[in-house]
Amino acid sequence: MQLVFIHGAPGVGKLTVARELAALTEFRLFHNHLTVDLVSSVFAFGGESFVRLRQEIWLATFREAASQNLSLIFTFAPEATVPAGFVQTTINLVESLGGQVVFVELTCAEAEIERRLEDPSRRAFDKLSSVAQYRELKSSGAFVFPAIASALSLDTSNTAPADTAAKIYQYLDCLKR
Repeated sequence: MQLVFIHGAPGVGKLTVARELAALTEFRLFHNHLTVDLVSSVFAFGGESFVRLRQEIWLATFREAASQNLSLIFTFAPEATVPAGFVQTTINLVESLGGQVVFVELTCAEAEIERRLEDPSRRAFDKLSSVAQYRELKSSGAFVFPAIASALSLDTSNTAPADTAAKIYQYLDCLKR
C-alpha cells in the first residue's frame, strides 16, 4: 500500500494534480476537503472537537486502506490547527501495517497562488477563495506547520497538472524497481 501524501499551500494545485494522478495510478483519492467539509458541518473549524475528529477520520481511513492494501492519494494543506505530530503518526501507522508514505510537496509562485485562489472552481469544496483572506491568514501564522521532508518537491507555477502528475507517477514507478 502506498499513501501518496501531496501537500502544499492553498492554491498550489493539490486536488487538481491529485485527480490527474488518480487517473494514472487508479489509486483512490482522499482529498483534504472531504474530511474538513464533513467535520466543519458540525464543529467550528479549529475547535477542539473539529481538530480531534478530523485527525481521527484521516487516520482511520489510512489504517483501513493500509489493512486492505488499498493505495491512496491524500491532499493536505499544512496549517496551524493540525497537531504537529500528525505527519509522524501517519508514517508510524501506515508503516506498521506494511505500507509506505510518499511525501510530495507542491509549490507555486505567490502571484500565481493569488490568481488561482479566485478561480470559481475552488468554491465547489468551500476552499479558501479570497486573496484578502489568504493574506490575512498567512500574516497571522495560520499556515505555520513543521516542515515535511518530501521525496519530491514540484513547482506548479507554470506546469500543467497532468505534467506534474506524470512526474509523480514516474517517481512512484521508480520506487517499484
